[in-house]
Amino acid sequence: QVQFKESGGGLVQAGGSLRLSCAASGITLRIRTIYWYRQVPGKQREVVAFISSSSTTNYADSVKGRFTISRDNAKNTVSLQMNSLKPEDTAVYYCTDARLTYWGQGTQVTVSS
Repeated sequence: QVQFKESGGGLVQAGGSLRLSCAASGITLRIRTIYWYRQVPGKQREVVAFISSSSTTNYADSVKGRFTISRDNAKNTVSLQMNSLKPEDTAVYYCTDARLTYWGQGTQVTVSS
């Protein structure tokens, strides 16, 4: 059974930083492309960033230069460092792999202006 668990969200002022962590069981993250998505109520889930098995990274234009995705193979985790946060980054953040089959509960990020 594959399970993803996101953590690290919270309330932060605009301009602040948060570091999200994605832990997984039943799957080895280093051999998968892992995505961070986010969702605002009433809107579709959108891709924020991904990291491939070869550690190639890609970012949505809205977060490029502010967010960094990375992997810790020893801990089987993928992190999302979020800097210079803006109110429009407020959302529930999820991690998953390319199958888009398994989803965790997400972690809420709220950025106040």
